[in-house]
Amino acid sequence: MKKILKSILLLLPMTSMLASSHREAPLIANDPLADNTDLYAFRSPDVPNSVTIIANYIPVQIPHAGPNFYSFGENIRYEIHVDNDINTPGDDIIYRFTFDQVNEDPTTFFNIRLGQQNLKTTYTLEKSTDGGATFNQVLINGTVPPPHIGDRSITNGLVGLGTNYQSLFTSAIQTASTGEQVFCGSADDPFFVDLAGIFDLGDAPRQTGTPTDALACLNVHSIALQIPIEDLQAAGLPVDSAVNILDGRFTIGVWASASRPAVRTLAAPSVNNPGAAYTESGNWIQVSRLGMPLTNEAIIPIGMKDKWNSMSPYDEITDTVMDEFFYNPELALYMDDSLFGGAVPALADLRIQRNSLQAFDFGNGNDGLFGLKGDPATTGTALDTAIFGNLLLPKAGAPRSVDLWPIFHTGVPNLAPYQLAEGKAADSPLDNGKPFINNFLPNGGDMLRLNMAVPATPRTSTDFSSLGLINAAVLGLTDPTYAGTSIQFIPNMDGFPNGRRLEDDVTRIELQAVSGVVLAAIGLWYDDYTAGQFPIPDNPVSPNLLSVLGYSTGVEANDTAFRVSFPYVQLPWKGNSNKLGKEIAYTQPSILGPSASVGYDEYNNENITVSAYPNPMINETTIAYTLEKQSTVEISLYNTSGKVISRNINNTSQPEGNYTKQLNVNGLPGGIYFAKIAVSNENGKAVKLIKLIKK
Repeated sequence: MKKILKSILLLLPMTSMLASSHREAPLIANDPLADNTDLYAFRSPDVPNSVTIIANYIPVQIPHAGPNFYSFGENIRYEIHVDNDINTPGDDIIYRFTFDQVNEDPTTFFNIRLGQQNLKTTYTLEKSTDGGATFNQVLINGTVPPPHIGDRSITNGLVGLGTNYQSLFTSAIQTASTGEQVFCGSADDPFFVDLAGIFDLGDAPRQTGTPTDALACLNVHSIALQIPIEDLQAAGLPVDSAVNILDGRFTIGVWASASRPAVRTLAAPSVNNPGAAYTESGNWIQVSRLGMPLTNEAIIPIGMKDKWNSMSPYDEITDTVMDEFFYNPELALYMDDSLFGGAVPALADLRIQRNSLQAFDFGNGNDGLFGLKGDPATTGTALDTAIFGNLLLPKAGAPRSVDLWPIFHTGVPNLAPYQLAEGKAADSPLDNGKPFINNFLPNGGDMLRLNMAVPATPRTSTDFSSLGLINAAVLGLTDPTYAGTSIQFIPNMDGFPNGRRLEDDVTRIELQAVSGVVLAAIGLWYDDYTAGQFPIPDNPVSPNLLSVLGYSTGVEANDTAFRVSFPYVQLPWKGNSNKLGKEIAYTQPSILGPSASVGYDEYNNENITVSAYPNPMINETTIAYTLEKQSTVEISLYNTSGKVISRNINNTSQPEGNYTKQLNVNGLPGGIYFAKIAVSNENGKAVKLIKLIKK
């Protein structure tokens, strides 16, 4: 009983886990107008000589939250910070947004009436290129679209604004005097996650019930910038001057913040000043920040969250108290069966390396690769004490100093061992391998780091995947197209954690990273791997690795398609939408294959019931499914790298009824596979993905 109670007590902090930055710390939860929710930085897919940065604020906005709808706050500095030069301390570029509001008709309780707006919002954009010493105004009276209240308020020409929201949204895209495209306004929240499952002591994917996107049909406020790459590159170089697609001179660090005046004085409204309830004064105090997603939620403990919000990434160079939470992450406790893994069955597929290559233990409190510090074998690698060894191997008992800590705090260099195991000798992770990332910028702490030289993967490409760099690693290790150790573009090298795209499934990627998938990709394989053990000699793809790659939270795509041009975020949900409160169940994207956004016109999984038996399977399994109406059916079998093994039913029309289809897996090697069942009819399309285990 004591052991069970201890496990439960250790699990309690997980209630603050994995919500991106939605209400992530005690103080900022009470100040939503200043709360960063998410930060994105990616090479613009349709304007490849530019980078788009999106900072979102004000979490969990209910579209119909009248009469006082959500808006950017006055007396708040919303800032986007860019570091592009390791030789200069602190920020190199800062974009500062401040907002003003006016009531055009204070005689009504409506937000919009007779063509006038209350809380009509405009903004001023200032830019600093000297680290904040001076600022210049580059856009004044910037337009913020009104809340998307509903059709009468927006489209009705007699009582409303007499326009449509698409026009309001598009007209709010403006150009700064320094050339940046700018948008500020309400938008669909692009983050997707099953908060209810995760907050239920880590029940993701849910052991019972259907995973549901808790942020579906909810809005945020977005600040978006599209910036020419030469304006972000330290020497002003255009991207076509990069020596290769991993040119480190094109790496930037990005973080966002919100600050308020230190003093707020409350005052009772008066006859002459009925709206003045307080005044603010004093120095500006940072109350929220965001760089890498999920840092303050999944890594920083609750007692340190407010302190973390008050720090800048540069404070973390000298104030290293937060480092310990990366060296020994709490989440790793629930991915280790020798500790508390058994208490969190949803994370059963995620197990860290305790005996990698039968030599290295990455469990909490163990030494990881510290025993290699100073070893001649590290000469010329990133672990060489003459290079970055003192950063990456700081002390004993810090096992994740070589993967989680640099991913969040320095970026990753294009040096061994941080290259794919392709081309490395068996069991030799310190060898040179396949380059696939170089976003190393060891100037400051937690930031999104993006190498702007890496091309964007087209969103329409069949190779596009929400798994970002993990998908690039899988292709680099398994696809003969990318064999060898030369630098070449692998799809999704531009994905998280090399920057962050709107489509990236960061919750899944970061849980996989805590489980050690990055270590495995560079040759520190999971414990069940020994050279020559598997069907292909020295094949590193072991059942443990496949389990980690096959892990999913159950929510894998946003609730609606993203826009194909700046600002890429979608229109906000409107207040009178009949979709409010709709629960969306997701199984859409392939585990390692193309990712797609799921729209509201698609119907949900309750319209298709699917099962597979036996599973695990030996020579065959049977897929059973039920159709509620005449539908077109496709059933395909995939391996974990997204390759189609067989198409068992190919776009065949079938009437309503119960069906079975036998899949022959005789001759396939043991491991994990996926059956994809796609059903479409007049209502839309539903996709079900079933994980199959071949003995």
